[in-house]
Amino acid sequence: MPIYIVLLGPPGAGKGTQAQIISKTFDLPHISSGAIFRDNLKRKTQLGMLAKEYMDRGELVPDDVTNSMIRNRLEQEDCAKGALLDGYPRTPAQAQALSDMLQEMHAKVNAVPNIKVSEEVLIERLAGRWTCRAEGHVYHEKYNPPRTPGICDLDGSELYQRDDDKAETVKNRIQVYFQQTMPLIDYYRQAGNLIEVDGAKSIDQVGEELIAALRKAVL
Repeated sequence: MPIYIVLLGPPGAGKGTQAQIISKTFDLPHISSGAIFRDNLKRKTQLGMLAKEYMDRGELVPDDVTNSMIRNRLEQEDCAKGALLDGYPRTPAQAQALSDMLQEMHAKVNAVPNIKVSEEVLIERLAGRWTCRAEGHVYHEKYNPPRTPGICDLDGSELYQRDDDKAETVKNRIQVYFQQTMPLIDYYRQAGNLIEVDGAKSIDQVGEELIAALRKAVL
């Protein structure tokens, strides 16, 4: 039976790193909704062009277009054993659409790990990031500080804070995530396949707990 995992977690939870670990451990393709959109736009597929029309008007891409892109990706050969989904579904309606399309494939969502991190920790992680102007090397004032404050170790250029990494912007991004994702978390909690993981621990600890919980759920 194929294995389908939906990975949830707010910005700053380390979702990208954990996605790589899960993908490698279970030999599943890591399917990011953002990557699928970029691929369809780049290849100028019919769905990509349709999505672009909405995006150019500043409108949200309708669910049926997004769902069709996901379906096309899941029907590719490398997904024969399942997939790790990241960034999709975003709403209970999309979650139901995913459930319906997997049912047609005689499969289901096996597990939904949710990496939980408090707002305070997320703000500390994200708002401490500084980037070098020359090459984009990233530092963190607490976890990975430069040897000389304000100067990149590698090329000597000035470090600056991107608008996305400023405390107020970070706080807003996190609050929006929690507001938008809570109904989805409740959906999967009621479905009985939600796995809560403490994301405040070290990367290695989170990875170990995540893999152990997933092994129980899917094997």
